[in-house]
Amino acid sequence: MTLDTSVTGTRLAPWRTAVFTLFLLSGVTFASWASRLPAVKQNLGIDDFEVGVLLFSMGAGSLLGVMSANVIVARWGAKRGLSVTVVGVAVGLFLAALGVDALGSYPLAAIGLALMGLCFGATDVMINVEAASVEQATGRTLMPLFHAFFSLGTVAGAGIGVAMAAWGVGASWHLGTVAVVWLAVTIVALRFVPAPDAAHAAAAAADSSSTRRERLHAALEVWRDPRTYAIGAIILGMAFAEGSANDWLTIAVVDGHGESEATGAIFLTVFSISMTVFRAVGGPLVDRIGRVWALRGLAVTGGIGLIVFILAPNLPLAFVGVALWGAGASLGFPLGMSAAADDPAKAAASVSAAATIGYVAFLCGPPVLGWISHQIGILNTLWIIVGLIVMSGFASGAAKPIAGSKVGAGHH
Repeated sequence: MTLDTSVTGTRLAPWRTAVFTLFLLSGVTFASWASRLPAVKQNLGIDDFEVGVLLFSMGAGSLLGVMSANVIVARWGAKRGLSVTVVGVAVGLFLAALGVDALGSYPLAAIGLALMGLCFGATDVMINVEAASVEQATGRTLMPLFHAFFSLGTVAGAGIGVAMAAWGVGASWHLGTVAVVWLAVTIVALRFVPAPDAAHAAAAAADSSSTRRERLHAALEVWRDPRTYAIGAIILGMAFAEGSANDWLTIAVVDGHGESEATGAIFLTVFSISMTVFRAVGGPLVDRIGRVWALRGLAVTGGIGLIVFILAPNLPLAFVGVALWGAGASLGFPLGMSAAADDPAKAAASVSAAATIGYVAFLCGPPVLGWISHQIGILNTLWIIVGLIVMSGFASGAAKPIAGSKVGAGHH
């Protein structure tokens, strides 16, 4: 079954722009919260463990949201689902903003973050389903570029957070404003998303008489497909490669290589820039050499980069290593999503399953690595990531486009 690509060029451009906007704003919103963690800790007078509980409430909510997204899409379609979840993100962030500053209520902050996480996780899956529909409708690999916009959003959100903190703007005012802007812009953007979305229309046309129970069964059936787990292995390795850098790179530079905290921040910046640049240019590369060879090449690049970083005898070489690490990790997640969405009838369920595996890696990876590094040191711990990148490279064949898919085969 192929996607309904009857969306005309005049409607395709606004649809594509709307999805780019949703990715960008997701990055801004996520990073805005993360950038104010020091202020949150100070305002609420809490310790690192209590900060961890706040982060866990958001992370656990996100995981539940990701796992429920395929059921939401099967029931209502991505557009109607998003029209609910984007409101939930705004309400959750607004409650958290009040809790961390204006009202100084730790329980309210935790509840707000759990709600924000729940709706953010579901939103994340659904915008990836929409992005895959746009990709199939245009016949070009766009998923890396969509994810580059998310990365750009995180840079912008973090930068705004630094400015707000420097100017002494309270966390409630800052985060409350972000919540209002998120709600206003996403509601406008959703007006340009076709309804019903292409993937849902195709699934509905295939079995218009299906009962709610049958639809739920179809949504869960994807977990019995071996391809789901093979794509999951690609995403797992690269999510670890990406997440470990976000959480442990600065510490590896300081504790492992004996550099200053400021140098650690520069390393993380180099990693983020490398990743964003490769996401921005990744689409044309995939259209030329194909999804599988792109993933294999980047697995080799990321693995070599990480080994160079671990063993580097000096700073310049360590910088080269971290740039290659960022490049190597850049396309695993977006191309895994793209591969999962190849079959329009299963797109929502497959993307949800793939995203669930990725989120587990993002959430569970850093604490596990932290515990191991406590035993053997941070640089030695990073060899585990090298192994996971190798696994991802060997699993890359699973990303081969299925019959009927209009993207990812190469030779455009």
